[in-house]
Amino acid sequence: MDKYTPHPADTSGIELPAELEALAEDMARNVHEVWAASRIAQGWTKGPRNDELKQTPCLVPYDELDETERDYDRHTSQETLKYILKLGFKISKEQ
Repeated sequence: MDKYTPHPADTSGIELPAELEALAEDMARNVHEVWAASRIAQGWTKGPRNDELKQTPCLVPYDELDETERDYDRHTSQETLKYILKLGFKISKEQ
């Protein structure tokens, strides 16, 4: 079996503009909501981490997650926004 080596796009040179920081946080919250809805649909419940019993302590509202878990969702959101910018897209809010 071949070992998988991820090669994400290099977004290290992309800075998120300050006006996108709130969007990144909103996206992080939604990332968690999508993940939680998917887990619940798969039969997972809140409890101590146990893959066999389909239990996770993270089935709580975003604001109740510990900072490490929120950072995971933030990182996903920030990297997604950076990738969009790297591809040359502009992100703006309609007034």
